[in-house]
Amino acid sequence: MQQLEVQSDLTVVGGGLAGICAAIGAARQGSTVALVQNRPVLGGNSSSEVRVWVCGATAHGTQSFARETGIMGELFVENQFRNPLGNPYYWDLVLLEAVRAEPRITLYLNTDVRSVEAEDDEIRSVTGWQMGSEKEIRFVSPVFVDCSGDGLVGVLAGADFRTGREPRSQYDESWAPDVPDSNTLGSTILFYSKDAGEPVRFVPPAFARNVTETAIPDRRVIRTDLNGCAFWWIEWGGELDVVDDNEAIRDELQAVVYGIWDYIKNSGNFDADNLTLEWIGSVPGKREYRRFLGDHVLTQHDVLEQREFDDRVAFGGWSIDLHPPGGVYASEHGSKHWFSDGAYHIPLRSLYSRNVRNLWMAGRNISASHVAFGTTRVMATCAVLGEAAGIGAAVALCNGLTPRELARDRFGLMRKALTRADASVLGVVDDDPANLAVTAAVTASSTLTRPALEVSSGTLPLTTDLGMVIPVDPALDGFELLVDSNGGSLTVELHDPVKPQNYLPAELIDSCTVDLPAGEKRWIRIPLSWRPSRPSNVFVILRKTPDVSVHTAPTALPGTVHFAHREPAADEQWTEQFRAWKHILQRSGLCLRLGDTSAYAPEKVLGGYARPYGGPNLWSSEDLAWDPNPWLELTWPEPVELSEVVVVLDADVQEDLINLHHHRTPFESLPTLLADYSLEARNGDDAPWQPIAQVTDNHHRTQHHHLPTPTQATRLRLTAHRTNGAPRAHVVAVRAYGAPG
Repeated sequence: MQQLEVQSDLTVVGGGLAGICAAIGAARQGSTVALVQNRPVLGGNSSSEVRVWVCGATAHGTQSFARETGIMGELFVENQFRNPLGNPYYWDLVLLEAVRAEPRITLYLNTDVRSVEAEDDEIRSVTGWQMGSEKEIRFVSPVFVDCSGDGLVGVLAGADFRTGREPRSQYDESWAPDVPDSNTLGSTILFYSKDAGEPVRFVPPAFARNVTETAIPDRRVIRTDLNGCAFWWIEWGGELDVVDDNEAIRDELQAVVYGIWDYIKNSGNFDADNLTLEWIGSVPGKREYRRFLGDHVLTQHDVLEQREFDDRVAFGGWSIDLHPPGGVYASEHGSKHWFSDGAYHIPLRSLYSRNVRNLWMAGRNISASHVAFGTTRVMATCAVLGEAAGIGAAVALCNGLTPRELARDRFGLMRKALTRADASVLGVVDDDPANLAVTAAVTASSTLTRPALEVSSGTLPLTTDLGMVIPVDPALDGFELLVDSNGGSLTVELHDPVKPQNYLPAELIDSCTVDLPAGEKRWIRIPLSWRPSRPSNVFVILRKTPDVSVHTAPTALPGTVHFAHREPAADEQWTEQFRAWKHILQRSGLCLRLGDTSAYAPEKVLGGYARPYGGPNLWSSEDLAWDPNPWLELTWPEPVELSEVVVVLDADVQEDLINLHHHRTPFESLPTLLADYSLEARNGDDAPWQPIAQVTDNHHRTQHHHLPTPTQATRLRLTAHRTNGAPRAHVVAVRAYGAPG
């Protein structure tokens, strides 16, 4: 047996999405990282071993403009380009290549951490056994990040933690039980089927459950066209210890899967003769176990009230999603959901241990109550927490700080690092003095100042209330809609969503009733105005008017989103989980004309927010048919020295991407991204333009352009040559840096 010792700045234990993003985030800050994973593949529950969809703040499209950026955003976009069909093995490759692309990360697969050396409230080392190579490896570093899911490192180090459900009295959470218990969310095993093209029989194993003797056929949806995570409800073990009883849970789940497949194949209730079982999981996908205690415990109130923490480092948007402990055998619905009105914030103080000084955590083991954990547990949220923990660990280490000192005393360091990393944080402006672009003036060849969609692609009758969110910057002074009408009138309302990340009506601003002329394709003016104190969105409601139809357009304006109102169905028993406004007109909009706006001004690329927040926060050119090679130009009054230029493009965070097969997005490169662009610089008005970069066939949101030698410049120009399909050029941010710090 070989005994090895590995020295690094950080040791990250766990190779799920939280661990991957923690390792990459720390490595990009300059830290050396040992990434230790006890399985042969990366990805955790999202890997080809388990095959769970990577869900996040978009909540399958329930939340608006909520897709993650940063490392998780890169993975989503890269997977969409490489793997539009959702092949789980291609997803494994996307993750593996992302880790291998970072030279400061050393990856240890098949390495199971079994012991921890800790003293004086600090971890000194962790030791694991690498199966196959028969090596015992001791990992030594000043900082550790527990992304193991079950929290093995933290518990062996003596970190304070909880399992199970807290009582309602502890945090005054309405969804907490009156009496605490040890119940958790259960584990799941999934399966895939396929059409073999000929009859295939299935002989069930003796241990298969006879599901007709249970409530499963009556209380769960079973169809032959469903696969994988459509059977997320094959869940069990919440009333057991999901670690101690892992083997029994796996056996029971496989018995249930084979029983369901027997029911599909042999009950006679389905057209399933040609179906065969293609894959069944052998590793239970765990949902919940230990939750460590940090300096802040995230609660139901933090989530639903969208509390704006000073030390916010990430956001989520999935519902508080709790399942009955009995899982597949429960008589209740398989889940209940409670959505916040938009994305919510997560603080740095929930990502480190309150009593082990050098322990960070990310993923499903963060400092949260059981109820709040019901939303933070989904994997894209775990991933952004991983990036935040990795960046935090590296920044604290570099500056000689404990996690608590970074969160409470020097959080400005963390905020700048997150912004520069394009991490998933809401409401944080780029005011980093190292970004030379914030001191520049900016001009453009053209700007979308009077946005309009005038070509109709069809009509939508007002048989229900319709909603439309449009940006207001600095003011709305009425707008026009294209309608068909038999006459009569239309009532229109303006509502303030109040929070910049929300896209739902919250406070009524104004309303009017407009008389409509009879006829088709008539432009009507809506004389409603609003001047908010800062750039904002407004929610426009077109009240139900059955004899009126509005015209739809084949595209949508940047930052707009559309809804239809729906009344709850009789069986929607949890009023908290019901959201009346549902997204419609995906990738399209209503025919409308807006007045003058600064919502798409070139100044938006300098500092400010790098994602939709109280507006789209991007520059948009006029239509490419009118301005075929639009450009942005930054100007400094005195020469600056450029070593790196960063271009952040519009990856359309309204588009709900997914790693596997929940739905298919119809393009490989997001249309709103620039496909081809060039960068040039010059020093003085009379000097020639010098090329910096020429980018072709781009499908990434962020491009880093490192100059071989520092360049003196008074002007920097970005010229767009082609998009991936959008009718206008969009740029979110241009950043310029001098010598590396």
